[in-house]
Amino acid sequence: MALAMLGAVSQGILWGIMVLGVFITYKLLDIADLTVDGSFALGGCVCAVLVVGGMDPTLAIIMAMLAGMVAGAVTGFLHTVFEIPAILAGILTQIALWSVNLRIMGKSNTPLLRVDTLFSSVTDATGLPQNIASILVGLVFAVIIIVGLYWFFGTEIGSACRATGNNEAMVRALGVNTKVTKMIALTLSNGLVGLSGGLVCESQSYADIGMGTGAIVIGLAAIVIGEVLGRLVPGQLRAFGSRLTAAVVGSVVYFLIRAIVLQLGMDANDMKLISAVIVALALCVPVVWEKYQLRRSYSRASKALASAGATDPAEGSTSNDSTTEGGR
Repeated sequence: MALAMLGAVSQGILWGIMVLGVFITYKLLDIADLTVDGSFALGGCVCAVLVVGGMDPTLAIIMAMLAGMVAGAVTGFLHTVFEIPAILAGILTQIALWSVNLRIMGKSNTPLLRVDTLFSSVTDATGLPQNIASILVGLVFAVIIIVGLYWFFGTEIGSACRATGNNEAMVRALGVNTKVTKMIALTLSNGLVGLSGGLVCESQSYADIGMGTGAIVIGLAAIVIGEVLGRLVPGQLRAFGSRLTAAVVGSVVYFLIRAIVLQLGMDANDMKLISAVIVALALCVPVVWEKYQLRRSYSRASKALASAGATDPAEGSTSNDSTTEGGR
């Protein structure tokens, strides 16, 4: 059980980098970019082929990130230049990437047999178990990326990217080219997704053509779970850096839930159903909680008005009695 939980934490952190990419498009641009499913697998396929070919594992992960950025740029090009709706542009790129990934690997999967990976190198150097090494490597990457994103989105161009999702018309009125900001955000987002795909590939020691299936669902679920957990924290997490951290934490919680469900004896073939239920619950809970809070506030207000109305007649009768006595 403990080993399964450690594995879930390590996978949650590595997939959390993908969640950060989804966070950029979903929360900042208000776009559900379906390129993610394809660019995640693209990162894994590129990384696997390069590592098997003898490239340094760290450099292979960087190349996986660059491949993801190219995929995001294609989606951005279709969306901004040809004005194809963002969700349709993402679907087109995702479909194309299926064939591209098959071309890259030449087959449906590529195992990393008898080759060094970043995780095996860390394990050999430190003597730590592979799960612990995966957690450490994932934390290093996650912290660096969160700090980098926090810095970038505090710059002028980064702030323009954030503002584009909030009020595109206002950003245009300020003289900012929103096509450029969208292109930057989509490229950066899918670059992180490709990076995550490369890390997951080296962690599990193989790349598969379908490894990115459902990635966007996992990303959205992790973001919502992170937001729900953030609301439970006293004072609530509102700062941008806290929201980025909450997205990674949400990914870890998502994979922990999956691991617990599997440990309880659920069939692995039901994981898609379980994932859909987790996403549905994660999306429904905030809505139900807000409605509950709203009803509580209405109830308190009505009780306050009722109590105030009950005391008014008494005050009125008292004032009338005093007036009568004064007349006498």
